[in-house]
Amino acid sequence: MAVTQTLPIGVVLTIPAAGSESSTGSVITNEENDYKRSAGHPMMRPLFAIMNPELTYSLPTYQTSCGIVDMFAHVLERYFTNENNVAFTDRLCEATLKTIVEQGLAVIASPNEYGPRSEIMWAGTIAHNGLLGVGRIEDWSSHMIEHEISGLYDIAHGAGLAIVFPAWMQYVYQHDLGRFVQFAKEVWDIPTDGRTEESIAMAAIESTKRFFKQLGMPTSFADANLPTDRLEDMADKTVENGAIGGFVKLERMAVLNILRIAADLR
Repeated sequence: MAVTQTLPIGVVLTIPAAGSESSTGSVITNEENDYKRSAGHPMMRPLFAIMNPELTYSLPTYQTSCGIVDMFAHVLERYFTNENNVAFTDRLCEATLKTIVEQGLAVIASPNEYGPRSEIMWAGTIAHNGLLGVGRIEDWSSHMIEHEISGLYDIAHGAGLAIVFPAWMQYVYQHDLGRFVQFAKEVWDIPTDGRTEESIAMAAIESTKRFFKQLGMPTSFADANLPTDRLEDMADKTVENGAIGGFVKLERMAVLNILRIAADLR
């Protein structure tokens, strides 16, 4: 049935993360069947949002870090695209990613400092309000894979993304080495002189993992004390409606291989 009207929505933001204050999406979990799925509609975008960084001072470090990873991942899902002539939004994505890295670490170091908290709150909004995806075909496979992890186990979405995204990068980076080299240069300031594109790309992936670890996040199943006996089930559910991903199309075996990388089983 088509949605024709909704109740007006207003938001008082207390955890910068999902970008719900200005996005059209939500996530629903069915704990009886271990399903976690996204749901959205343009009419779900809030009419207003009250964003006061002081309301986030009391967030536990773990939840703050999960939020930082989530917003970082929202940008990555848009940054890795096959579209050409997207230089302007490339620059917007890169600026947002660099800000999240710099200010995210500052927030963890000084959780009651207004400046970093305000920067992170604004970055989380920009990361998921649609601006950074203009003119781009977005990916979203890492989010879909992660939903199977946090739908099955008691782990926060951001922590799950810290596990999945480096594994996804390791699996797909050869699809477009040039974009990963750009990611290395523009986001991580990795020097490129005298190095192969592959080594530069791998350095960017390691820098991403290092950032997540600096936030106190897990980057493998072992780090999060998660079992690895249901990877096949998770792969099945991830692609039950077909292949996923806008950057690299992932069938069941590809999803399973990414999960195996994340579980250190390859």
